[in-house]
Amino acid sequence: MVTYRIDRLNKEFLRLISGMLQTRIKNPDAGEAVLTNVSVARDLSHAKVFYTLINQDDREKVQAALDAAAPVLRAMLGKEMRLRTIPELHFRFDDSENKARKMDELLDMVAERDARMKAENAGE
Repeated sequence: MVTYRIDRLNKEFLRLISGMLQTRIKNPDAGEAVLTNVSVARDLSHAKVFYTLINQDDREKVQAALDAAAPVLRAMLGKEMRLRTIPELHFRFDDSENKARKMDELLDMVAERDARMKAENAGE
């Protein structure tokens, strides 16, 4: 169960990290990531930062750049936020968009098959 405080922290981390990646991190590969969500642990020890990419071919390069920038981002967050503990940042690729696209394709196939079967049954 996500508490109100954790939910606020998730949104604030998302806002700050995405801004830092665009303006303060010098590696252009890290700036290609589009952050989608942040999930902070209840004890604030870890935070999963989910991202997606416009160009899927650069996934390994962007992941390496984000992993390299994680300690720097954590230090910047420590200066920006008034928290006793700043979580370790773990970047994860968010493939939910691809999964949703595949699910839509499957649903379209089922609907097409269903329409075909109804047409065949109506013709008999």
